[in-house]
Amino acid sequence: MYINATGYYVPEERVGNDFFLNVNGKTDEWIRQRTGIVTRSKARDDENVNTMSLCAVENALPKLGYDISEVDLIVAASYSPHDTVATPAHVVQNHYGIRNARALYVSTACSSFLNALEIVECYFAAGKASKALIVGGDKNTAYYRPEDTKSGHLWGDAAVAFFLSKEHLNATDAQIVDIETASLGYIEGCTTAINLRPTAGGISMTNGKDVFVRACQTMPSNVRRILERNGLTIDDMNYLVAHQANLRILKNVAHDLGLDDSRCPQNITELGNTGSASSALVYAQNAETFKSGDNIVITVFGGGYSTGVALVRHP
Repeated sequence: MYINATGYYVPEERVGNDFFLNVNGKTDEWIRQRTGIVTRSKARDDENVNTMSLCAVENALPKLGYDISEVDLIVAASYSPHDTVATPAHVVQNHYGIRNARALYVSTACSSFLNALEIVECYFAAGKASKALIVGGDKNTAYYRPEDTKSGHLWGDAAVAFFLSKEHLNATDAQIVDIETASLGYIEGCTTAINLRPTAGGISMTNGKDVFVRACQTMPSNVRRILERNGLTIDDMNYLVAHQANLRILKNVAHDLGLDDSRCPQNITELGNTGSASSALVYAQNAETFKSGDNIVITVFGGGYSTGVALVRHP
């Protein structure tokens, strides 16, 4: 499976830490120390996951080596839908007139994008698709409560788009060498640690400590497992792209794996936790800086709980 082109959309507005002092009592210093977040992206009132997904696709199109009408599978990955019927996948299909594509929606919290990637892999393996588009993202600010002292200051908005093919099409195509996802729904308390209930309080995080600890444990384990399975070591991994939930989590994961900051690109300091877009967004923002032969590992941990990891090799 190969990445043909990537694109993304990040709203222009940034909400600084000072905003929260009079809203939930959290100071700039308190937020920086515990999360590493300085600002977070905020979509306009007239923007949503569907509109941001269209913008991300538009950003990718100039880099795409074929017409978008050739796409035969569209998967939307999000947990903050604008419309549970007209999903981003259907909106993109309609906007571009893609007649011969299946369109579906997947939601597994912040792991949604990697689950979508694994779904595409399965469709390719079954011979039911050959060119796919994943649109992923979240408008967290549609559901967050800034007065929430536990998580109101965490969330950002963004969307990302990946065009994928079963076969190698262009010299610039990066290869997805391996991917796996897992549900951790058997863990006690996992279904209540993070929630998004649209009509009953929006986004909430009742057990952030457990989320923090399990993310710090799970993501390094993911990385070691996928590298070992593919005959690689930590030294063979050029970059780690991890879910952007908390800068302290990223630093703990990097320390566990013996990595310095230069091998762990991040955007959480500026954009906050952008949910389903998160790690895929970091990859797309840095795609042009990756060099030939680079091994990039993408790893995520999300609510529910859910997790996933992918190994990408640049041409």
